[in-house]
Amino acid sequence: MIAFAGTRRNRALRPRHASTQKRWAGFRAAAGVKSPRILAVMRTAPRHEFVPADVRQYAYLDMALPIGEHQTISPPFVVAYMTAQLDPRPTDTVLEIGTGSGYQAAVLSGLVKQVYTIEIEKSLAQQAAKVFKKLGYKNIELKLGDGYQGWAEHAPFDKIIVTCSPEKVPRQLVEQLREGGRIVIPLGERYQQTLFSMKKQDGKLVVASREPTFFVPMTGKAESLRSGAPLGPLTPLANGDFEEQLDPGKPAGWYYVRQARLDTSGPVATAQHCIAFSNRVPGRSSQALQAIGVDGREVAELAVELWVQARDVEQGQTPDQRAKVLVTFFDENRVPAGQQALGPWVGSFDWQRRSARLKVPPNARVAIVAVGLLGATGELACDQLGIRVASSRIAIR
Repeated sequence: MIAFAGTRRNRALRPRHASTQKRWAGFRAAAGVKSPRILAVMRTAPRHEFVPADVRQYAYLDMALPIGEHQTISPPFVVAYMTAQLDPRPTDTVLEIGTGSGYQAAVLSGLVKQVYTIEIEKSLAQQAAKVFKKLGYKNIELKLGDGYQGWAEHAPFDKIIVTCSPEKVPRQLVEQLREGGRIVIPLGERYQQTLFSMKKQDGKLVVASREPTFFVPMTGKAESLRSGAPLGPLTPLANGDFEEQLDPGKPAGWYYVRQARLDTSGPVATAQHCIAFSNRVPGRSSQALQAIGVDGREVAELAVELWVQARDVEQGQTPDQRAKVLVTFFDENRVPAGQQALGPWVGSFDWQRRSARLKVPPNARVAIVAVGLLGATGELACDQLGIRVASSRIAIR
């Protein structure tokens, strides 16, 4: 299904510039994605066509990018990982909830028979439809609507993929999934979510795998059904002591965990675990990430503290690739609003308590907390990471 050699469609799917081809040439199996079919499609799908012009220069970096309407396009490796969890087959009919930029649907189109995709935001649906037409995708059908309801007209579906997060699996999607089919969906609260892969057996969903993750919340009916309490100026960091495990060896609350393991040699006698990062290749990701809500209209500074230990830590390929706690702030449109860091750390030292006060931009609404080597080399261990409000500003509503 992915070999389109010599066809007009294959030429359209290739990145159009040598620079983007060179960037994508480095795409390798990662995060458990080993399927040659998926990796081949990921290397040819032109991600730059699916992002706004003002962020197109970042299209081939492994990062989420804003696409408007408070939505983002997922990092390439997240798309690859979700696609792998879906286990797409050439004969599959797939339903996607949350078209967004259209990139995930474009990747699936080269792997399955038919993709049906639903987008609730009119401007995003119109833009995705234009890109699909421009690039000549023939097996993608898009509808403007609330994905919570599914698309009963084309059910049952062999696979369903959801790229936004409700609290629970919508009943309609369970009903529209064929027996034996698979659904991949992020579930949970606004900032604490788990990516589930589930199979339908005897009319019910059975969990096949789960990983911590972070997606934009599902809007429409799913938003009206949320049971969580109103959000405050700062949502608590989850599992900062790394004691809670989602599955053996996987720290709950932390996603995009790379080159890391849970260790038992932490600084606190009463604590069982710390997180240990190890990397020998300069520039390679070695990190754990978590999203928190922070309202810059109310929070002026954050107090960040943790225990840290280093062994032969050195800078990576560039000055920004250094061991630290990096907090990246985003505004209400998911556009980066600034960065602050605790660290960086180099060399070797035993367990030490480190702390810092980080300034919060007034337009911040969300923050991504990254801890680890972040491209540096060596070994780094961290424990008892905490974040709290250090100072407040008068709320401007």
